[in-house]
Amino acid sequence: MEAEPRDGYSLIIPLIQDEDQNKLEEVESNSHHPTTGTSFFKTCFNGLNALSGIGILSIPYALSSGGWLSLILLFIIAIASFYTGLLIRRCMDVDSNIRSYPDIGERAFGNKGRMVVTILMCMELYLVVTGFLILEGDNLHNLLPEVEFEVAGLRIGGKQSFVIFVALIILPSVWVDNLSILSYISASGVLASVIILGSIFWAGAFDGIGFHQKGTTLINWGGIPTSVSLYAFCYCSHPVFPTLYTSMRQKHQFNNVLLQCFLFCTFTYASMAVLGYSMFGSEVQSQITLNLPIGNLSSKVAIYTTLVNPVSKYALMITPVVNAIENWFPCCCNKRPFSLLIRTALVISTVIVALAVPFFGDLMSLVGAFLSVTASLLLPCLCYLKISGAYRRFDFELVIIGGIMLLGILFVITGTYTSLVQIVGHL
Repeated sequence: MEAEPRDGYSLIIPLIQDEDQNKLEEVESNSHHPTTGTSFFKTCFNGLNALSGIGILSIPYALSSGGWLSLILLFIIAIASFYTGLLIRRCMDVDSNIRSYPDIGERAFGNKGRMVVTILMCMELYLVVTGFLILEGDNLHNLLPEVEFEVAGLRIGGKQSFVIFVALIILPSVWVDNLSILSYISASGVLASVIILGSIFWAGAFDGIGFHQKGTTLINWGGIPTSVSLYAFCYCSHPVFPTLYTSMRQKHQFNNVLLQCFLFCTFTYASMAVLGYSMFGSEVQSQITLNLPIGNLSSKVAIYTTLVNPVSKYALMITPVVNAIENWFPCCCNKRPFSLLIRTALVISTVIVALAVPFFGDLMSLVGAFLSVTASLLLPCLCYLKISGAYRRFDFELVIIGGIMLLGILFVITGTYTSLVQIVGHL
């Protein structure tokens, strides 16, 4: 069943329900009724899965770039992101018809607001799935460095061939219309993050790597923009929050859900950052799995877990982009061949981008600086000020929101510039 255009982003969330898809849609459409909707526990699980992503692999590199004191910025971004998540809930309480992130943009700034929010969401998702392919290529090449192929006289190197191979595996899942099965598979995201963290700790504590690297400096000002961008990438799930809220059985518990999710994920990210930087110091790579000795069991568990998770999430993440493109061609959107063409073309285009910009850390830094900061910090503040009219009065809340927006603008400018310079320098 095709998702409606206004709620396409909700497909990212693993729908942990016992009912079939039709029943789920009925529950969502009647979520205002106290006896229907998602329980507190299931909403927490969905929120954790949305926040627990591939950012956990690059968080040690972020700490290495900025130095030990840059870890303070992780907590600042976490607190600011938690607060803007609460602002999203307050925006939705104004109008019961708001059910998605683009709806908030439309309620605040009309059709132009909806368009801006939708474009930013699609750009973020497109680059995230491109990062999936880069991640898969890097880690498979690390496991099998000697593999290469020759097609029609053209020799394809190991990393590039793995990107193409993984894309071919993913392609059939992107053709699926009803993604409810893949939604259940993607629920492994939370467990995957815990397994990766446990494997990294085991490798350091019991497989001979140790935690002897102390780092060279407390703070590296030149690396702060990269650190901030990667920290922000870890909290890029705000477009999912409206769907979490509308699906809840007891909506007054939403604030508590956000608190539990942010506490758990921030603890996980901070732990991984400290473990990875203590193990490899300034030598830590953009993906910590690339530092692990592949002969150890703990390393293999971490790497294989890393490989499985993006494959299961690719189709879910790209679906809102498919829906948005199909809505541009209403005369063809219900035709199956046209839908298959769009989905295939998107996969091919992400392969091309992954091959052209094979720098995982730099790409995720760009996504975090430009898109994640905008979607998670700036847009919630702007929409809340417009919808609530809070900009008309000067009080402590306005000072807090103004401070978050100033930090967000600073992060966007410095982080985006640094990321683009690094990407261009590697080309």
